[in-house]
Amino acid sequence: MKKFLLGILVVLAITIYAVDVGIVLPTKDEPRWVQDETRFREALKDTNYSVEVLFSQGSPARERQNVEALLSKGIKVLIICPQDAIAAAGTVEMAKKSGVQVISYDRLILQTKAVDYFVTFDSVEVGRAQGRFLVEHATGKNNPLYLYAGALSDNNAFLFFQGAWEILQPKIADGTFRIINSSEAVKLQNKKELTREEMAKIIAQVTTDWSFTVARRKAEDNLTRAKKTDKGTVFILAPNDGTARAIADAFRQDRAVKKYYVTGQDAEKASIQYIINGKQSMTVFKDVRILVKDAINLAQFLLKGVELITPQSYDNGAKMVPAIQSEIQVVTKDNVKEILIDSGYYKMSDFRW
Repeated sequence: MKKFLLGILVVLAITIYAVDVGIVLPTKDEPRWVQDETRFREALKDTNYSVEVLFSQGSPARERQNVEALLSKGIKVLIICPQDAIAAAGTVEMAKKSGVQVISYDRLILQTKAVDYFVTFDSVEVGRAQGRFLVEHATGKNNPLYLYAGALSDNNAFLFFQGAWEILQPKIADGTFRIINSSEAVKLQNKKELTREEMAKIIAQVTTDWSFTVARRKAEDNLTRAKKTDKGTVFILAPNDGTARAIADAFRQDRAVKKYYVTGQDAEKASIQYIINGKQSMTVFKDVRILVKDAINLAQFLLKGVELITPQSYDNGAKMVPAIQSEIQVVTKDNVKEILIDSGYYKMSDFRW
């Protein structure tokens, strides 16, 4: 009798704690990922599916532990944004062996066949948009250009840089821009299409590791080494909003810098305030509501046993991964209300005008 009751309790425990969709995000320390968590919970609250969201806090080891924990709760679909695109391969292979469908979210997991789908924004176009903004605001010749990038472990960092370089390189070659802080980029300034290895050499010099602290320190070091002629009006390729704010703070404190144009992405609240105040020039708005909706809709199809044919695919080094790709928008001080307030993404009261 006791064994029978114990068996019932075990079944009840599994039923109570069973999770349909497991979501693993990189860190709670960046506002972008907290936004995603909120949007995921909003998107799933009116469905019959249960969800659990876990954060890896910048650790591939913790990421694996998170997936193991979700597998123990019986997830059927894993939505994961990898901390390290290559290290995550083993983690999702473990999930795949357990019969779980894997959706790589925002960042592509590399060198594994265990990824079923990729839900993303057009990361190359994000870089192009950042590059175009800098080109559109440059006049004359010899404009100082400071390059910064994301983490070497993140495939998106390469895609962002690829897009930006595609736009900036012709203007570097014709003398509109002069690269200040990367000797590797200077060596390659006459080459429009870079190999991954060539990009890696540049990114290794200018990486921020997606860290505010690293970005600020690197910017300050660059400015300390820079000549007075490397300052004045400067142009800064910053990979995302967090690093853009940190870099902008460093440049703003240098008296020899009279004006700067700095890029960003993610439309974080703090950066929107910076844009309103004239401290950051632009951000690439990637509407997380759309990305989350795409991921959740895909997850629900997979839970019903339906496979989708997608119009795009990405090469992760082991297979062409079917992809669902969302559009992006450039936000500046001139259109911030129209794009972010009128659309309901943020409230007017979220900012000081």
